[in-house]
Amino acid sequence: MPELRGAKIILRDKRVEDAEKDYRWRSDAELARLDAAIPLTMSFERYMKLFEDQLKYPTPGSHHYSVDAIDGTYIGNCMYYDLDTVNMEAELGIVIGEREYWSEGYGYDAVTTLLEHMFSTRDLKRVYLHTLGWNARAQRSFSKSGFQPLKQVRRMAHDFILMEVLRDDWFADAEKRHATRLKNKEIIDSQTLPSGRPRAD
Repeated sequence: MPELRGAKIILRDKRVEDAEKDYRWRSDAELARLDAAIPLTMSFERYMKLFEDQLKYPTPGSHHYSVDAIDGTYIGNCMYYDLDTVNMEAELGIVIGEREYWSEGYGYDAVTTLLEHMFSTRDLKRVYLHTLGWNARAQRSFSKSGFQPLKQVRRMAHDFILMEVLRDDWFADAEKRHATRLKNKEIIDSQTLPSGRPRAD
């Protein structure tokens, strides 16, 4: 599948060489807590076999993307799953695994880029997600991307907020969203030398 380009990120298909960072992120207790998951305890060799199998035999109704910063640094994952082709909806998930990229708009841009693809190319009517009830930072970021809170949901002994964004609402806010992403791109351009290297200041 072609790359999906945002203002700060590129969404691309996953590659075998992503496995090392994926394993590190999934073994990280803090990242696992943010995802209401249990950190991995299996060996890297075992994980690598499962990773390669997933690349060869992807789960139907889902697509997993790697999130690269514009300079090519692999910083996280973004995906949709549980695709319902009758109701034309799917669930979205994201993790930014590299901490130095937190709170810098990379997650927002990745989610917005994937939503644009899902509504424009896949023609979905609704995209939803579940975020932990205590994770206000994530909820603010998702709200910027157009998600609205619906209700509390209890799953796997955790309290989540179910959030959704509808296709009609997404396109109604397109102009505002474009202005925000354009501003983000201008900030990046102003911090980059003609050679493509970041400024030192």
